[in-house]
Amino acid sequence: MRLNPRDWRIEDLNTVARRYGVDVRKTGGSHFVFLHPQADLAVTIPFKRPIKLVYGVQFLALLDEIGAN
Repeated sequence: MRLNPRDWRIEDLNTVARRYGVDVRKTGGSHFVFLHPQADLAVTIPFKRPIKLVYGVQFLALLDEIGAN
């Protein structure tokens, strides 16, 4: 995912989030929130295809903050 931060789907992010213990919350609307107890950062991503690059970068920043490789 780091090598190609484009064309991600929300399902891809959910899979990676579960692998690293990141909580995924579905808001009442069309957004997902990714958060982790050890991270100060919470990432909100709209459910659109493909996910924009900026949201992929934010998701990677969350993983970096919790020490996921």
